[in-house]
Amino acid sequence: MRNNYFVKLIKYIKNVHYIDKKFDKLKDGRVNPTYKTKQVILPVLFGFLLRIKSLNQLNFMLKENEFQNLFVKGTKLPGIDTIRDTLKVLNTDGLYNANKSIIKKAIQNKTFINGTIDGYTAVAIDGTKFFGSYKKCCPKCLTTVIKGKQYYYHSGAVMSTIGDGPKLVIDYELYNPKMDWSRKDEGEINVSKRLLTRVLKDNKSLVDVVFYDALVCNSVWINQCIDMNVDTIVRVKNNNNKCLRKVKALANKSESVAVWDDEKGIEKIEVYERVFNMNDVGRPLRFVKFAIKHPDKRRSQIMIVTTCMEMSLKTIYKMIKARWIIENSIFNNLKNHADLNHCFVHGGKAVEAIISFMFIASNLFQLFKVRRIKNHVPIQIELLRLLFKGMYLLKYESKLIFDTG
Repeated sequence: MRNNYFVKLIKYIKNVHYIDKKFDKLKDGRVNPTYKTKQVILPVLFGFLLRIKSLNQLNFMLKENEFQNLFVKGTKLPGIDTIRDTLKVLNTDGLYNANKSIIKKAIQNKTFINGTIDGYTAVAIDGTKFFGSYKKCCPKCLTTVIKGKQYYYHSGAVMSTIGDGPKLVIDYELYNPKMDWSRKDEGEINVSKRLLTRVLKDNKSLVDVVFYDALVCNSVWINQCIDMNVDTIVRVKNNNNKCLRKVKALANKSESVAVWDDEKGIEKIEVYERVFNMNDVGRPLRFVKFAIKHPDKRRSQIMIVTTCMEMSLKTIYKMIKARWIIENSIFNNLKNHADLNHCFVHGGKAVEAIISFMFIASNLFQLFKVRRIKNHVPIQIELLRLLFKGMYLLKYESKLIFDTG
């Protein structure tokens, strides 16, 4: 039992994050339900902790009574139809508060006491698509045409920590077809502004720097960050903004301000820097260009605009490189191992509920891996195998059960 990783995971989420008590507060809109809300949603959480790829897989696990030893003896668990119906009417505010409490507990436990990159707690925002389908849809779906067929999907912006430590999903915000433009640039900016506002309201001391791609390289986003007293780093690509074209030309004609080799000694980085004023922004900004020479003699460049006037160039470069964590450690990870693209269930609040469960499970998994087993298991696939093995070896124990009475 001492080496049972599933037991350790259950003890961690019960004794550190008090998931048992937090899920007591969840409610749904069913009338005269046979099963309490907690009885219905706990198997969903267990499933996503184990990276299930469909509700059918969860259904098989329930039929085989694989979670039975986690509940009081005699507890009857619901069928998959009850789970689907409950997810459609679940109060998702309770799930939002549960994830918020996980983040706050991580802060209280000094998970980010030294920041994530050189003393700064850095986060990245990126947009992604969820739950695409040619058949299933709901009133909140966005639509497009692929190969002559109507394609339904949900889209949103996700904020995640980047750098050292656990890769936590701080929060997410979905497109609202009634509020957000279908055009990617305008729609995603509106969604990201709502996301940033809510995160900073709930976690004032967590975020030091927000990294975003070239989509928001404009005064609207930069002013939003300045007004909310948080620094931002934004990628620059082809841009029609006159002041950006001018500062690029000036940087190209200037001498490099720094030169170094990367940590592996493979790439050579030359840095060019200028301070400039962007139209409609009330304070000076910093333009930095990193010219990179690769071992095969290829050359590339990364340009950014930032409000971080005092941050070192090497720290900025680290944040740029770490930005891909949100793609690799969050999106690709969940899409490959938890089927974030899969359309689990549509209708009502089911989409928001499933996404929330996925991100809650991902955060608990990340914190457990970093803070409890301290990366003793080198790769995620192996840890998942050990968790499944531990679940099958699980014996009934009062300290592990979730009371749904």
